[in-house]
Amino acid sequence: MIQKLTPQKTIAKPISLDGVGLHTGAQVHLTFQPAPENTGFIFRRTDLSPVVEIPADASLVTNTERGTNLERDGIKIQTSEHVLAALVGMGVDNCIIEINAPEPPIMDGSSKFFVEALEQAGFIEQDEMREEFVVQDVISYKDEESGSEMMLIPADHYQVTTMVDFGTKILGTQNATLDRVEDFKSEIAASRTFSFLHELEMLLEHGLIKGGDLNNAIVYVDKPLSEETMDRLKKAFNKDKITVKPNGILDNLTLHYPNEAARHKLLDVLGDLALIGTPIRGKVIATKPGHKVNTTFAKKIAQHIKTERRKKVPKIDVSQPPMLDVVKIQEMLPHRPPFLLVDKIYELSENHVIALKNVTMNEPFFTGHFPGAPVMPGVLQIEAMAQAGGVLLLNTVPDPENYLTLFMKIDNVKFKRPVHPGDTLIFRLELMMPIRRGICQMRGYTFANGQLSTEGEFMAQIVKRKDTNG
Repeated sequence: MIQKLTPQKTIAKPISLDGVGLHTGAQVHLTFQPAPENTGFIFRRTDLSPVVEIPADASLVTNTERGTNLERDGIKIQTSEHVLAALVGMGVDNCIIEINAPEPPIMDGSSKFFVEALEQAGFIEQDEMREEFVVQDVISYKDEESGSEMMLIPADHYQVTTMVDFGTKILGTQNATLDRVEDFKSEIAASRTFSFLHELEMLLEHGLIKGGDLNNAIVYVDKPLSEETMDRLKKAFNKDKITVKPNGILDNLTLHYPNEAARHKLLDVLGDLALIGTPIRGKVIATKPGHKVNTTFAKKIAQHIKTERRKKVPKIDVSQPPMLDVVKIQEMLPHRPPFLLVDKIYELSENHVIALKNVTMNEPFFTGHFPGAPVMPGVLQIEAMAQAGGVLLLNTVPDPENYLTLFMKIDNVKFKRPVHPGDTLIFRLELMMPIRRGICQMRGYTFANGQLSTEGEFMAQIVKRKDTNG
């Protein structure tokens, strides 16, 4: 369910910070800019001419090997998650993130410095209301290969719990929970990224993490530290001496929390799920989370929200003349009373149609369905949607009177509530993909008195009338 209860928020003024890119080692200048209502989060590559904008959108995730990386038209943003987590954690809805490089600065490997910058900029409420996705049913995803699992369940506000287990004695099993987003700054923001020694060696061999040092990543030593590895690390981090602490991490760094690894994984979850583009009111439970499973889950939730928006009742002004009245509809459709089940067309484009039917006690089917308890047959609700879809399909040809629409398949039909005499039905059908060779797939919804009553998916073909005779 989508609700609007609180005002949107952006920052009060621009604020900048400088640092080093983790993988490139290059100096990076980042500026948070205020943004208008309904902007969301947008990365702006100021090092390019012309400047390129990349929305923080789950559909733009290209790979998740060493962070959550976005790409649009060949232009990339790497390791976006720490910046996005800071914005979500501070309750910001709209912001432009200007950077002069492909990746934000790594800072200390956490969101701490981004949070501090946002606080310094201050926040302002905006005129538009924030749209929230209120979770009413359990949504889950499991990656069978890794065993990672994500679950979203109903809750009064946004909460996140992470449970990590990497199968190593040095890290063990850790849990972390954020009960309220308002606690992000004090509980999660300072949790730094971490790596295992074997991963660090591989990254160094491939010339990566050029901006890394022992102050922006916790390194868990999960294998014996050879002299060769010791020398390579000293050279990479410009240190005269490197040792392993009793708790199994490399020196020059002290853990902020015993479960800092789990807290950082929670930070990553928060940043990755920001790519959904809609704030959540529900609880996320993440078992063995990682950027791949996080962003896959984000895509699934984004699609779920998109479907929920489709289920919102279309707004039509019944006091205004329709786009097509019943006379015009009969010029397109071959159906005639009592089997014509569409009265008016209010919207008609290349991709969608919105139609209306007034259900009265005079409908002939009420005589036998059912005496004393009249209910519109579900099959006729489907037929009415199909007829509205027929208008959409026949609108693509210049002479619709010479064609018929034949339905080939109906899938995923759900009946939510009965339709009675006196109900006003509004139909919305939209193409699921472009029409090819006269065949189309549509998704349809029927709303009775402002509530969803029926939904389904249709496949249909448009054919010339003479072709139906063989």
